This record gives sequence, structure tokens and C-alpha cells, in this order.
Amino acid sequence: MPVYIWVGTDISGKDAKGEIEAKDEHTARMLLARKRIRLKKLKKKPKDLLENISFLQPKVKTKDIVIFTRQLSTMIDAGLPLIKGLEILASQQENPTFKKMLTQIKSEVESGSTFADALKKYPKHFDRLYVNMVAAGEIGGILDEVLRRLADYMEKAQALKAKVKSAMTYPTIVLAISAIVLSIILIFVIPTFAKMFKDFGAALPLPTQIVINISNFLKSYFLVIIGSIFVFVIIFKKFYGTEKGRYIVDKGLLKAPVFGPLIRKVSVAKFTRTLGTLINSGVPIIEALNVAAGTAGNKIVEDAIKAVKASISEGRSIAQPLMESNVFPNMVVQMISVGEATGALDAMLSKIADFYDQEVDAAVDALTSMIEPFMIVFLGGTIGSIIIAMYLPIFKMASVVGGG
Repeated sequence: MPVYIWVGTDISGKDAKGEIEAKDEHTARMLLARKRIRLKKLKKKPKDLLENISFLQPKVKTKDIVIFTRQLSTMIDAGLPLIKGLEILASQQENPTFKKMLTQIKSEVESGSTFADALKKYPKHFDRLYVNMVAAGEIGGILDEVLRRLADYMEKAQALKAKVKSAMTYPTIVLAISAIVLSIILIFVIPTFAKMFKDFGAALPLPTQIVINISNFLKSYFLVIIGSIFVFVIIFKKFYGTEKGRYIVDKGLLKAPVFGPLIRKVSVAKFTRTLGTLINSGVPIIEALNVAAGTAGNKIVEDAIKAVKASISEGRSIAQPLMESNVFPNMVVQMISVGEATGALDAMLSKIADFYDQEVDAAVDALTSMIEPFMIVFLGGTIGSIIIAMYLPIFKMASVVGGG
């Protein structure tokens, strides 16, 4: 829909200006007249030549969505109509991509759509959890409260994601630096030594010969190795994209010695936080479980949650199928069972999520503390072994010359 730039005076007689989205100029004039704007000038906004090239447009970050959600909650709580709140937030938005999105959402709501239906058209930015909670908030007349809970949930979810990301960043950087340093040594430094040793004509010590062989192999097949890694990544992504592939990989990750317990704790924290927030906002339990299953981040955990959904449909409890899955710790199952019995399931789920957030913190700290010395020993040991292997022939020659 085209955007029109207008200049005029508002109901109090003060000068005002802004932008409005409408299908044509006549509609734009009608919409402004409803707002009691006396027009002085109205013209169609010229199109940005780059606006249709998506990758050149600024991305809408999760932080932008969180700030928008919290601000809209505050405005509605203060008695401001939803459309007015959307208009204000769109006008003060600096990100042009998000500004355009909010303007279109406001137009949809003005045309009679519910806020949830308008958000549903932007699934990349407003997921099923967001849309379902907003729909429940609109039906229950507690949209401001639901938006506040959503902002809290998203902030905690982002904090959890950042913790896990920080745990993975350090070893990834160290491994990448190690690979680069070792490749430079083996491809550029070792051949110089190899040429020098060849001129000696003597048999080389076994460690030296092994390092030289590795260097020759890497030099000869470097592009093949890089290509093989690239092909492996593509094949792995396609395999993981299948139901069976995801099941096998996720099952293996849960059983991994170091990362398995961390992944399990993260999945439990995500599931309990999501389900607790949805139930607390009035989303029906079956739909809440559907959404929570999709946010678990692990196929095994997701299947366990789907089993819970089937169990509830048959009139059983939530705790029983969770116990049978052998995925969730006994403490979690027992607390959920107590929450069901006391009618405070949402509060109990929030307590479990808070506890596992702390568990993830402790696990990330322990993992970082363990990986750091291991990486240092690995890098130092590898480079040290190469240096010793290269100097062995020189030591041997020195001893021969000294003895002679």
C-alpha cells in the first residue's frame, strides 16, 4: 500500500505532520478527516529504490520486538487505544523495516482485523507463541498484562540463549585459531625444514618424518580437504532436516558426556518457561503444549511433550507421560505433579524455569572452566610437539658433530 506524507493542523489548531498508509489519495484524506486533521498538503511519498531489496534493509532484532512489546503494554495499561499506541510506536521507530511493519499492522487493525491476526502475517518476527498469547489477551481483555509477560519471557529467553552462545563461542574461537595456526605451520613453515633436512641426506627421526608427511598431505590436498568439509556440512544439514536425522542427532547430543546435561537443562528451562507463560496468559493447554513443543530445541524433548498432549486428550495427567519419557528429571516431574494437584501449574512451571536458568548458568561456568585449560594444553601440546619433531634432526646432527 502506498504511503502519503501530510501537513496540516490537529483538533487543537496546532501544526502537525506525518505519514499515513492508504490504498489511494481519497482514502488517505478520509482517514485523516476521521482524526480531525485539517489538511494543508498531501502528497505520495516517493519510493526508496532499495526498499524491495530485502538483504539491504536493516533487520528487525529481538531487542526491537521486546522494546516494542513493553512500550505497547505500558501505553495500553495507561488507557491509550491500541491503534493510537501502534501509531505512536511506528512514528518514533528508527528502524525503517520495523517502522513499515508496524504501520502495516496498524492499518490491518484499523480495517477491522484483530491484533493477533495482523501479527500472524509476520511469522518471522512474531512467532506462534507471541500470536497465541496476544489472541488470549485480546479475548480475556488483559492485553496489557499479556504483553508485559511476553516482554519478560522474551528477555529471559534471550538471556538463556546468550548464556549457551557464550559457552560455545570460546571453544569455537580457540579451535578456529588453532586450525589456522597449525595450517600455516604445516603448509608454509615445515616445507622449509623438510628441504633443509633433504640436503642432509640422513634418515630422519620418526616424529619428524610423520610431521613432514602430514605437511605434504595437507599441501597436496588442501583444497580437497576444504571441499570435503563444505560437502559434509551440506549433507549433515540435509540429514538433520529430516525427521529421522534430527531424532538421531538430538538423541546423540543428549547422551554426549559434556554437552548432553547442558542441552537437557536448556530444553527443560525453555519448555517450562514457555508452557508456564502460555497457561498464565489464558492459552488453552493443548495449544500451549503445541507451542511449547516447538520451542524445546530438541527432537527427543519435543516428542516427550507431544506425548503429554496425547495424554491430556485421553484425560490423563501431564506428569505421568513426562515420567515415562525418561527425558525430564524426577524433580521436574514431581514439581509439575504438585502444581497440577494444587491448581498452580503455571506458578510451579515458572519456579522450575527459574531454577533451571540458574542450573544453566552454573553448567556454562563449569564448562568454560573445564574447556579453557584443555584448549590451552591442546594448542600448546600440538605446536610444541611439532617444534620438537622439527628440532630432533638438528639435535642429532649436533651430537654427531660433537662426537666426531
